[in-house]
Amino acid sequence: MTKNVISLGVNSSVMDAAEILHEKNIRQFPVIDSSGHLVGIVSDRDIRDAMPSKFIPGDAVTHKGGGLYTLTASDIMTMDPITVSSNSAINEVAELLVKYKIGGVPVVDDGELTGIITQADVLRFLTAATGSKHTGTQLAFRLDARPGPLAGLLCDLRDLGITFSSVFTANDGGHRNTYIQVEDLGDSSMETIIERLQDKYDLIFYVNEGITVDMR
Repeated sequence: MTKNVISLGVNSSVMDAAEILHEKNIRQFPVIDSSGHLVGIVSDRDIRDAMPSKFIPGDAVTHKGGGLYTLTASDIMTMDPITVSSNSAINEVAELLVKYKIGGVPVVDDGELTGIITQADVLRFLTAATGSKHTGTQLAFRLDARPGPLAGLLCDLRDLGITFSSVFTANDGGHRNTYIQVEDLGDSSMETIIERLQDKYDLIFYVNEGITVDMR
């Protein structure tokens, strides 16, 4: 999660929030009350919807003391937003973001705001977990979603002299897609390793020296 979150008070000006959004490139503002408890959330879309269209004359923002300057965070916020705790599993967070089509969720512990986790945070985690942000070799397999196949695969890789830095799995119906970031191929060539693995496993693709080879 992102800590030290920029938040709004219930009486914060929407115009001030718009300026922060522009300067800091922030997409969500948790809204807290005087006790520091989360009471709502304001998104960049909420702020854009509050702005008058530049094509339609009307609510001017050329002077303070009226118009948009009277709008506060409490006027446009979504009350009782979806939240998670700091102990929530990352897959649960991802499911919430997809299910409710939201850009982020506040992290709340014992009623107090401790952070926010966004789509960018989840993607950053996934690139780290799958090893995709590192150069080198990656192997992708389709295994049966039951105990045994993954352990067998990892043992076979070890027997081939392969060392790896990360293993990431994702269930897909009755199968488990498995992505392995390889640190060292040992004494075998890439061609030999792929040939031996294909004889026993459903190899989806592999990445070597920045080139992805589809095996289907």
